[in-house]
Amino acid sequence: MDRVIFKLENVDFEYEGDIIGVSNINLEIEKGDTVAILGPNGSGKSTLLKILDGLYPPKKGKLYAFDEEISQKRLRDKAFNKFFRRNIALLFQDADVQLFCPTVEDEIAFGLRQLGLSQKVIEEKVERVMRSLNIQELRGRYPYSLSGGEKKKVAIASILSLDSEVYLLDEPTANLDPQTEGILINQVVSLQKEGKTLIIATQDMLLAEHVAYHVLLMDQNKKAIAFGSKESIFSNLDLFYKLGLLHGHQAIHEFTQSYIHSHRTLQAS
Repeated sequence: MDRVIFKLENVDFEYEGDIIGVSNINLEIEKGDTVAILGPNGSGKSTLLKILDGLYPPKKGKLYAFDEEISQKRLRDKAFNKFFRRNIALLFQDADVQLFCPTVEDEIAFGLRQLGLSQKVIEEKVERVMRSLNIQELRGRYPYSLSGGEKKKVAIASILSLDSEVYLLDEPTANLDPQTEGILINQVVSLQKEGKTLIIATQDMLLAEHVAYHVLLMDQNKKAIAFGSKESIFSNLDLFYKLGLLHGHQAIHEFTQSYIHSHRTLQAS
C-alpha cells in the first residue's frame, strides 16, 4: 500500500435519523493523484471528503490512510493525530465554517501557529500565499465582513499555507469570479507539480476537465457508480447528462469542445 494514500473498503456513513451519507464506497487513491468527485447535489461528495479527513467515522467498512486503519481510537493518539492533521488539509464548501479569527492575516496564520513554526517563517508563508491569491489588501479585514468570493479566497489561502501532502477541496470554485478561478487552477497545477494529492468535490465539469487525472462519479443514491481515468469517464457524456451534470445541448457542446481542445493540446505537447 506504499503508493496508496487512501483506501476505502465497503464504507457506509449515516447521519442522525438513519439518513444515508454514502453507501458501500470502495476506492483506492494513490499518492500524487488528482481525483475529481463529480455528482449532483446531495450525492455524498462532501460527506466523502469529511470521511477522508477523519471527521466522519464510517458506520460500516474500513478507511485506511498513510498505511494505517483510521478509527476514532487511532485519531485519539496524539502523535498520530498530529501527523494526520499535518498532512491533510480540508477546504469546506461553506467558507463561514472555516473562518473564525479576528483578521484575515490571523486566519491564514492560525494553522501555521498550531504547527509550532517561528514567527518569521509564519510571516513569510502568510505573505507568500496572500500574494499568490492577490488578497494582500484584505490582511487587516474581519473575515465576516468580506464578500462570499473574498471569504472563499481567504479559506483557500489558509489551507495552501500549510504545505500539506493531501488537499481535500469541497467546491473550490464556488463564488469565485473567472479571474480568481484561473488563479485557483494555477495553484492546483503548482501543487500537482510538487507531487501533492488532491481530491476535489465539484459540479464544475470544466474544473475537473482541466485538472483531474481520475474521476469518481456519484449518484443520487450516494453510491460511487464509476471510477477511472479522466479520459475513460469523460468519454461517456450520456452518463453525465443522466446525472444532471450537463444541461442541454449547448452545455454538452461547450464541454465537448473544451475537452477535445484540451486533449489535442496534451497530445501535441
